[in-house]
Amino acid sequence: MTSNITFSSAATHTSVYFEGTNIIVYIRGSEDEGGDWWKHNSSLMASKAYSGKGGILVNAHYDSVSTGFGATDDGVGVITVLQLISYFTSPGNKPRKGIVALLNNGEEDYLNGARAFMRHPIAQFPHAFLNLEGAGAGGRATLFRSTDTEVTRFYKKSKHPFGTVISGDGFNRGLIRSQTDYVVFNGELGLRGLDVAFMEPRARYHTTEDDARDTSLDSLWHMLSAALATVEGLSSDRSSIFEGKTSRDGKVGVNAGSDGVWFDIFGRAFAVFQLHTLFALSVTLLVVTPLVLIALNVVLSKTDKWYLLSRRRYLHSTDDDDPIPLNGWRGFFRYPIVFIAATAAVVGLAFLLTKINPDIIYSSEYAVWSMMLSAWLAVAWFLLRVADFARPTALNRIYSLIWLYIGSFVIVVAVTVAEQRLQIAGGYFMVIYFAAIFAALLVSYLELFALPKKSVYVRHMAESSRQGSLTPATRRSSIVSARPVAAPTTDEYPRGRDGPQGDEGEDATETTSLLRGDRGTSFARYRGRRSNGATDGATEEDEQEHRDPLLDEAFGDEQPWSGSLPRWLWVIQFLLLAPIVIVLVGQVGLLLTSALSQTAADGSAVFTVYIAIAILSVLILAPLLPFLHRFTFHIPTFLFLVFVGTLVYNLFAFPFSANNRLKVYFVQQVDLDSGLNRVSLTGLADYVEQIIAEIPSAHGSSVCADPEWSNRAGLTTCSWDGLPPRVVSSLPEGVPPEKGYAKWVDYNVSRTEGKNEATFTLFGKNTRACRLLFNSPISDFHVQGAASDSRFKPVAEDGSTEIRLWSREWEKPWTVHVSWKGEGEVGLDGKAVCLWSDANESGTVPAMDEIRRFMPIWSAVSKGSDGLVEGYKHFSV
Repeated sequence: MTSNITFSSAATHTSVYFEGTNIIVYIRGSEDEGGDWWKHNSSLMASKAYSGKGGILVNAHYDSVSTGFGATDDGVGVITVLQLISYFTSPGNKPRKGIVALLNNGEEDYLNGARAFMRHPIAQFPHAFLNLEGAGAGGRATLFRSTDTEVTRFYKKSKHPFGTVISGDGFNRGLIRSQTDYVVFNGELGLRGLDVAFMEPRARYHTTEDDARDTSLDSLWHMLSAALATVEGLSSDRSSIFEGKTSRDGKVGVNAGSDGVWFDIFGRAFAVFQLHTLFALSVTLLVVTPLVLIALNVVLSKTDKWYLLSRRRYLHSTDDDDPIPLNGWRGFFRYPIVFIAATAAVVGLAFLLTKINPDIIYSSEYAVWSMMLSAWLAVAWFLLRVADFARPTALNRIYSLIWLYIGSFVIVVAVTVAEQRLQIAGGYFMVIYFAAIFAALLVSYLELFALPKKSVYVRHMAESSRQGSLTPATRRSSIVSARPVAAPTTDEYPRGRDGPQGDEGEDATETTSLLRGDRGTSFARYRGRRSNGATDGATEEDEQEHRDPLLDEAFGDEQPWSGSLPRWLWVIQFLLLAPIVIVLVGQVGLLLTSALSQTAADGSAVFTVYIAIAILSVLILAPLLPFLHRFTFHIPTFLFLVFVGTLVYNLFAFPFSANNRLKVYFVQQVDLDSGLNRVSLTGLADYVEQIIAEIPSAHGSSVCADPEWSNRAGLTTCSWDGLPPRVVSSLPEGVPPEKGYAKWVDYNVSRTEGKNEATFTLFGKNTRACRLLFNSPISDFHVQGAASDSRFKPVAEDGSTEIRLWSREWEKPWTVHVSWKGEGEVGLDGKAVCLWSDANESGTVPAMDEIRRFMPIWSAVSKGSDGLVEGYKHFSV
């Protein structure tokens, strides 16, 4: 149960001495050695990997933050571990490989408990691990990250898998700043394993709303079912995937395994495969698909059916004939113009929200999604309908798919490079996206083989024109370029009404206006023809008698040759695109929104969230453009109204609510020498000031500035002279706390003669945590009575500016030996600080009680540092 550890972090220039009280339960496996094997050569076991087949580590932490009850962070994880112990110690459920169940007491402040576990001999027994954590306060437990493909396949057996490798990439690339014990087990111990955690709602994380009332049994069962399936699979594995030793970042560990790709499908199925497989698939698609399309273009050209990009065709030559229009270029540039305009609209909305009401995403993420989706669809539909009205084309689908193919091809090139050079697997959905678009485009190319040969079409057009047998619909499409042989007579156009203007009985010639004549050939009649294809005064029998089967089957006023195209293939293309693309990208979008929508309270840039939603909205809807011009006005009109309503709401609605509270960070700092007592709240600038205005003690005395903590960049800290804390209860009755501040922390420092060395004796009342802060880095330190471990350096190479001290005993004095570099005798100054975090009883931290009582209902308070109250004294040696 007890392990002490001293370690350091070069990234934060921090050193830590921690006395842990971890609870370790070993469940012996049927293949494990007998007896208390971990006691044999325990010092050797603590530094080298276990030589046998190894076992499974399951971890959860039982400490919680001072401002939260810890129901999901990490109470559900603890319950899950206890239930796993119960299950695997029941008759008939004995595991093949041993299981180490760890309940560590030090995750919240610097992952101390997991590091303390490394000092125990049994820490080298596991070869794989499952870490259970809470980074939200409910919902489903997602697979945050995994070390490799092989270990992830055991999670696949979960009844309701949930997660995507995108979250793992976010951790690996530093986009997610918080960490869990996973980094210790993987990075320090070199184990392979999984990180399963709750991630939403983030607003309740580390607040009083992380309680049993706001945590559902469904959340518990979801984590428990996933943990049971995973551990059962790992503990019963007969393969040798975890055997053999290799080096991982200079540390001894098991085989590293292969980089993996994984994602759930509706929480019912789970796909997992190697990143190498995804890379091979990406390269194959990038190489093969262009070759296939080039080959189809060549075949279509050889068979004289390549209508794409064809303007006109002559029957014999340019000298003998007038051209027959093919209009194969029509609609080619339509897709990029519409795409750019619609995309510009949603990107503009992202900027607009960031400028006007940037935090509405905090509580109304689905309103933002609705606005983005409806705006893009409404703009795209309107432009496509206008273009289709002015210049209808039968090639809209294939040209749209060609542009989609080109755009997704470029994206997949970038994704493939990231797979190979950066081991980023999160682009898997774009590879599937690209494959779906290619399949739909392939259908459009095959569809072109149903067209007549261009030579046959041109000959038929010419013959029909010479025989005067062109139907009205065909004549309207060809009259611009094809010169009819038979002209209307005066009998067809009675004088004095709608007949030819000019000399009486004059026949039409090449110079006669094409706009004159019978109302049946007017522009109005031309448009009316699109709907029914009939001529005024002509019966259906007459129409059928004069219908040309080669030229008169086209839809509306689209190119006459398109009448041979099948009318039903669009259904296949829609089914190829919509279910795969919309659902796959939509699922990624919803997951990222759940993870990021409330991170603005942590100081993250909110524009990143909006632009991500805009991009994902475009990816979801772009495959609809080939079909969108066929939609009637009803759906787009409804979506436009949705856009207007959500836009107004998103611009003017208050961004926080009782169910989605803005989280602000509290800390109280007391100068124990001068009695200066400052309370501070850190949060979003405009709203933290509104909260401060409701606090009686802060009225008229608060000062706001940038926060001191780099991990809260983007927020604002407001501080004021607060109510005095009462965290030390041993003062005489009736003595105000401020009168006894100096007695809360006691320290003594003595310098070694002639050396840059000093010994600190530090003591804090009613606390187990203190710190030494230095204005210049130290080069080494040692806590008296602490054991040393060659695996851990007490101070990083570039020194430490802070020593954190944690004891398992209350009011224990520390004796700390410190040395620092410098030529000659160089001084050292800084602060001696102790921490108090217990605010369970009203009156212990009155400033916190006051804030909770008077702050608005739409806000919640969380801890801003390890301690709620920090008392400090200055020193100089």
